[in-house]
Amino acid sequence: MLPGQGFLLGFPPQETPDEVPQRLTLTRFDQVLRQAQEWLELLGVSEIGQLNEAIEQGRLRELILVAEALHERRIAEIGMEVARQHREGVRLALIAGPSSSGKTTFAKRLAVQLMTHALKPFTLELDNYFVDRELTPRDANGDFDFEALEAVHLDLFNTQLQGLIAGQKVPLPRFDFKLGKSLPDREVQLSPEHVIIIEGIHGMNPALTPAIPERQRFLIYVSALTQLNIDRHNRVSTTDGRLLRRIVRDATYRGWTATDTLARWDSVRRGEKRNIFPYQDNAHVMFNASLVYELAVLRPLAEPHLLRVSRDDPHWVEANRLLALLRWVLPSAPDGVPDNSLLREFIGGSNLREYHPGT
Repeated sequence: MLPGQGFLLGFPPQETPDEVPQRLTLTRFDQVLRQAQEWLELLGVSEIGQLNEAIEQGRLRELILVAEALHERRIAEIGMEVARQHREGVRLALIAGPSSSGKTTFAKRLAVQLMTHALKPFTLELDNYFVDRELTPRDANGDFDFEALEAVHLDLFNTQLQGLIAGQKVPLPRFDFKLGKSLPDREVQLSPEHVIIIEGIHGMNPALTPAIPERQRFLIYVSALTQLNIDRHNRVSTTDGRLLRRIVRDATYRGWTATDTLARWDSVRRGEKRNIFPYQDNAHVMFNASLVYELAVLRPLAEPHLLRVSRDDPHWVEANRLLALLRWVLPSAPDGVPDNSLLREFIGGSNLREYHPGT
């Protein structure tokens, strides 16, 4: 038993099915899961059957509006906390989390909230600080490892951060992915009212910004931690929700097949376990980016791509497992999803896609 209500039930991971991880301490991660459960109780939807009932009764639009309002309230709370911390010296908001959590949209919505506190958000893209291609580290297979911390020009990154915070004119770099080279870009000078927003996989790792005092950094962890289960005895993996988001996004914006996404997923997961999860408890706050209704909207978008995975494809079993999950949910059109929803980052139609705070 754990302090408070309930107990922690551990499941073995796919990689080591005979070992149950030993993690029995309460952390911010556990707290955000409790908040997710509170949200589901507020909405009256804790199982897929209750979601289906809401769809059948024509209550989905209301469910979407309330779920999105809960997101907006939490983002506003985080924005208020960043503003309060800014008065104490915070100049840098670092956002990190696993793949397909909605970090990009979260960062933009946070920027809007900061402006309501008379602050000026400035987005700094970590990708522009990659080292030149020939200096990029390689993984065990000999491929370029762009997720390694060593793939970032840390000295330049930290030096320029210090200059931006000090109000100096800083010539920012731009990384040309075709050339594999860092090129000069615009010159920027920030004011004391600016908050620099950086979104990337290494945001919670203190080794990313060793030159920046802790009092100037505010760390935000974003992940889609669904608590909606099939029933009281069969859970829905949070990883499955993110994978379905990614399948839809990759098809929408990259032209990838479901097989393409499934083939890369193991590598994505390895990168998360190496670069993200070990540092998640460094976060000052956590944001749960899941939405109670999203499986209903994702089903008609993801299903056609999963059905195209042929039986002789090595990823056919995984595709059919995801199809079996989706078939528990009644499908719904995305019409009622707000234009600024985190879900729009994956299904398309976001009014924030071309919005770049501080540019």
